[in-house]
Amino acid sequence: MKADIHPKYNEVVFHDVTADFKFLTRSTITSKEKTTWEDGKEYPLVKLELSSASHPFYTGKHKIVDTGGRLEKFRKRYAGK
Repeated sequence: MKADIHPKYNEVVFHDVTADFKFLTRSTITSKEKTTWEDGKEYPLVKLELSSASHPFYTGKHKIVDTGGRLEKFRKRYAGK
């Protein structure tokens, strides 16, 4: 195998700014921002707008969109053609 072809795999803190939720995991993503985690070590910080803490599907706050009207509109428009 070729040496040095894979990106570095380091620990990173992801911060969901919407829900103010942070989690530590491993990733190849890098960031110039840093934060101190609960263990006292400093890790790169990646800010997110959406995670499992704020996603409507996981929080149970999702809305069901009524798409039945679209089919009716289509049939009315193209029924006579």
